[in-house]
Amino acid sequence: MPGPISSRLLSAVSPEPPRFIKEPKDQIGVSGGVASFVCQATGDPKPRVTWNKKGKKVNSQRFETIEFDESAGAVLRIQPLRTPRDENVYECVAQNSVGEITVHAKLTVLRGIGLPRVGGG
Repeated sequence: MPGPISSRLLSAVSPEPPRFIKEPKDQIGVSGGVASFVCQATGDPKPRVTWNKKGKKVNSQRFETIEFDESAGAVLRIQPLRTPRDENVYECVAQNSVGEITVHAKLTVLRGIGLPRVGGG
């Protein structure tokens, strides 16, 4: 019996590259409003999630990154939205010692004037 138990223990501690368990969705926001993207990954060791815009880590007073799950998850919150500068593709990068993966989400920012009415009222 010791054989199967020790082999199970070995497989349980083998390193795993990151994989996403929550991927950000494309967003449409209104100038002056708010947009939020959520990203979470798993792996062994636990990956660290970061947000990039144009290949560089997001860095602005209007960009807030809220980490959760010991940095394996992160929310990117942009407020207030500005057009056209915030309209872009944002990258969620999950990285650990075994590997790195990236997923993309697009932000479209509409001007507040001339939006179609919803509900016909």
